Amino acid sequence: MSEFLKKAKSALKGKREQLSAGTGPQEQNAPGQSDSPSIIQPASALDILRYRYHHGTNLGSVFVLEKWLSPAMFVDGAGDGSELDAVNTSLRQSGLAATRQKWENHWNTAVSDSDWFWLVNSAHCTSIRLPIGYFTLGPTYCSGTPFDGQPAQVYVNAWAAVKTFVLRARSNGIGVLIDLHALPGGANRDAHSGTSSGNADLWNNPANLALSQKCLLFVVQEIRSASELNNGVVGLELCNEAVNNAPGLYDWYDSVIAAISQIDSSLPIYISDAWDLSSAISYANRKGALQVGTANPVIVDTHKYYCFSDADRQQSPQQIIARIPKELGELDGHDGSVVDRGAAQVIVGEYSCVLDEQSWSKVDASERPGLTNQFGQAQIRRWQERSGGSYFWTFNMNWNDGGEWEFSQQTKSSSISPPTHLTLSRDQAQAKIADAQNSRNGAKGDAQAAHNSYWDQHAPGVVMEHWRFGAGWDVGFSDAVSFFQARVSSVLTGTGADKIGLLDIWIRRRVIEGGQGGQYLWEFEQGLRQGISDFYRLIGI
Repeated sequence: MSEFLKKAKSALKGKREQLSAGTGPQEQNAPGQSDSPSIIQPASALDILRYRYHHGTNLGSVFVLEKWLSPAMFVDGAGDGSELDAVNTSLRQSGLAATRQKWENHWNTAVSDSDWFWLVNSAHCTSIRLPIGYFTLGPTYCSGTPFDGQPAQVYVNAWAAVKTFVLRARSNGIGVLIDLHALPGGANRDAHSGTSSGNADLWNNPANLALSQKCLLFVVQEIRSASELNNGVVGLELCNEAVNNAPGLYDWYDSVIAAISQIDSSLPIYISDAWDLSSAISYANRKGALQVGTANPVIVDTHKYYCFSDADRQQSPQQIIARIPKELGELDGHDGSVVDRGAAQVIVGEYSCVLDEQSWSKVDASERPGLTNQFGQAQIRRWQERSGGSYFWTFNMNWNDGGEWEFSQQTKSSSISPPTHLTLSRDQAQAKIADAQNSRNGAKGDAQAAHNSYWDQHAPGVVMEHWRFGAGWDVGFSDAVSFFQARVSSVLTGTGADKIGLLDIWIRRRVIEGGQGGQYLWEFEQGLRQGISDFYRLIGI
C-alpha cells in the first residue's frame, strides 16, 4: 500500500486547513455542488484506440517531403529541400501528369503490406503520427499560397490517399494521429513547413491563420463524417514545432479549439509546445479544468532531440543518457489531480536515437552500438513513465539504412522496444485478467480501508464521503480491465493488451461523466486512480 499512501499524503498537502474550513479549490473546480446521474458507459473501441498508451512512429516525408529522407522525389535542379521545391522542379521537367503520378505512387506505396505486418507483429505499434500539409487537402486550400496554380493540381487525390491510409491502418488495429505539419506561411522556418522561405509567416498573418483554421475544420468534419476516418483517427495536431514565443499562439489555439468543439467536442486535440513545455502544460491545465465542462481533450506534443544544440554536442553519450530520467519534469505538480489543477497530458511526438558525431567522438567507436541501445531504452522507459505515448522519427528512409534515425532499424536492434503489455500472447493476457478479477474484491477492500484509515487519522472529526472513493475505484478498475482485454475480446484486432496511456484526460472525462460533485469530489478521483493502479499492480505491469 506504499504507493497508495504516497498519493494520499500528496492529496493531503494543502487540504488540511481547507477541510477544517469546509472550503477549498476542489469546490471551485467541481462540476457541481450536488450529484447528478452518472452517464459513464464502458470504454468503446474508439475510446481505447484514442486513450491507450501510444507506441508508434512518424511517417515522415510521405505527404510532406524532406529531401534528406526522400531524395528520389527531388530531381536534379530541385535546389532546396522542401515539398514546393520538389514539385515545381518536377513540373518543369516532367509536366503535370507525370508529376501527379509520381507523387500518388509515393503516397500509395509508402507502407507496404509487409510493412504493416511488421508494424503490427514485430514493432507492436498502436498508432502512427502522420504529417500532412495544407496542400494535401487539395487545390481549394492552395488558393493564394505558393502552391496555387499548377502545383495545386498535383494534390487533387492527396486527401483521398490519406483516407485510404487511415483505413488500412485501422484494419491492422493501428490508429492515426493526423498532424498538420505544414501550415500556410509556416509555423516554423524549416523546409518541412512545405517551402524553403526560411520564414515562420503563419504568425501575425491573419490570412494564413484563417486558412489554417479552415484547413483544420475541414479535417475535423471529415473525421466526423468520412467512414474511412471516423473509427481510426486518434487525434488531430493543430501544428508542428511552432517557433518559440510565436506571437498569438495560444489565442489561435483557443480560436481553433472553440471552432472544433462546435463540430466534435470529443476529438483529442494535440498542440505543439513551441519548445516551451512548461507554458504549454499550464495552458493544458487551463483547458482541462473541470469547470470548463465537456470539451476537446488537449494533449501537449513535445519533441526530444539530443543532437542539435551546442550544449548537447559538448556532452558524451553517457552524460546525455544520464539526463533522460529527469525529462518531462515540467509535469510535476501539474498532473495527477484534475479536481485541483485540471488535466495535464503530454506525448513525445518526435524523438530518435541520434547523437551528434561530436558526442560520439568522446567514446571509442566499439562502444557505439551498446550506448545507442542504452540511449534508446532510457528514452522509452522515461516516455512510458511520464507521457501518454511516443512516436519515433521516422519510420524509414528511402535511400539506405537510416541507422539511428530509423524506427525499423532501431526496433530490430532492440534499442527501441514496445511496452511489455503490447507483446503478451492472448493466453497470457487472459490469465492476467483472470488473476486480477479473482483478487478484485480483496484489493478494493484493502484500498478502501487504507483510504478511510488515513483520513480518519489526519483529519479527525471531519465527516467526509469515503463512499465516493469506492465508487471511483470500481470505475477505474473496470476501465483498466476494458482497455487490457480489448484485443482478447476482439473489440480491437491483434494480440497483446492495452493500457490507459492518456491517463489525466481519461480521468477528467470520467470525473465529469460520473456526475458527482461537491466538496469531496476529490475522493472519487482518488478512487478512480487507485482502481486503475491496483489493476496494473495485480497483473504486474
